[in-house]
Amino acid sequence: MRGYRAVVEYDGTDYHGFQIQVGVPTIQEELERALARITGEEVRIVGAGRTDTGVHATGQVIAFQVIWRHPLAELQQALNAVLPAAIVVKELAGAPDGFHPRFSASSRVYRYTVLNQPWRSPIWARFAHHVAAPLAVEAMNEAAATMAGRHDFAAFGQPPQGENTVRNVLRAEWRRDNFWCSFYIEADAFLRGMVRSLVGTMLLVGHGRLSVSEFADILASGNRGRAAPPALPCGLCLIEVKYER
Repeated sequence: MRGYRAVVEYDGTDYHGFQIQVGVPTIQEELERALARITGEEVRIVGAGRTDTGVHATGQVIAFQVIWRHPLAELQQALNAVLPAAIVVKELAGAPDGFHPRFSASSRVYRYTVLNQPWRSPIWARFAHHVAAPLAVEAMNEAAATMAGRHDFAAFGQPPQGENTVRNVLRAEWRRDNFWCSFYIEADAFLRGMVRSLVGTMLLVGHGRLSVSEFADILASGNRGRAAPPALPCGLCLIEVKYER
């Protein structure tokens, strides 16, 4: 029995998030089912982030322990052969002693994608939030800059456990490329629903319905009721989990 770590990509549209829940399909359940099918053992995996219903990942990190006496490449190949089309193991390696995908992480990076054009896109509907009206991306970037550093983000989410709502944001920025507007945020940790709530509120700034100073006031208030409804889950993707070693 030894420990392994893997990088997983998935389309979360048809899943009720990463973490196992009774009676509904989840990414963790599919991964554990695939490992059990290959090894004949019940295997429990741990993930770096508990992505919500409909949220995607290109860089989710998982860890598990299993008895495997063959080359690692064969385990990766076998997993990808039995996993659903929406899930793939991109990388697989041995895990160092004491490694935990969540608690060993130094930061996580999310991307939220907005398709900003008058017409919707059937091709991209699963992976981008469509906004028809023009967006003032410069103003949205000014709003994003106010969240850099250590702040109490209680206005934009709930802690997964405990009561601590303070998070350290290492970078937050919008990038525009033609019709695509992408928000990148890296932090030491995130509150439940935090990124989607931030995006939903910054979209009000982009529409001119909220000023940058008003956005900053909402952040400082800690009042969950003042933030906008969260943006749709389809645009959110966990793209990287970083480790110091």
